[in-house]
Amino acid sequence: MAKARRVSTDEYFQYPETTRRMELVYGAVREPPAPRWGHQTVVTRLTALLEPHVRDRDLGRVCVSPVDVVLDLERALVVQPDIVFISAERMSIVRERVFGAPDLTIEVLSLGTGLHDRTIKLDWYRTYGVRESWLVDASRRQVDVIDLATRGEPRSTFEKDDRIRSTVLGDLPIIVSSIFE
Repeated sequence: MAKARRVSTDEYFQYPETTRRMELVYGAVREPPAPRWGHQTVVTRLTALLEPHVRDRDLGRVCVSPVDVVLDLERALVVQPDIVFISAERMSIVRERVFGAPDLTIEVLSLGTGLHDRTIKLDWYRTYGVRESWLVDASRRQVDVIDLATRGEPRSTFEKDDRIRSTVLGDLPIIVSSIFE
């Protein structure tokens, strides 16, 4: 079996634009299958709930994937979280792509990517300076909010009629059950 050719970040950026999700993991292109319907409905619903809160308070911008987030240009690490938030103060990291750590990443877990998102991706987010990450588990109907800016792993789990609390977005009007309606 032939070894896959390593791809530089510059080469990856020359690929044709696509709505298909792709990530560059230390030079290897990773193309997971398209997300399932249930996954995308949760992403859509959560984006719709976050956007007015962020916009009305002029906090920054919310963007839904696929969008490249370049965590490490030299080491060729480019990811595509399901949803990202960049604060108004840090919008300079956004050009045609996001060059640096978003303030918040949100991953909607699925059977195929859940373990990867909970372990490897969460570690990358912590290492490269993401302040907070949410892991949204539709099967359990819960949201884990992880404060990555502090040592240890301060994790809060929200479910049912809990109101999500975020150190990055402040006082949110989002009730967990509303994400899964």
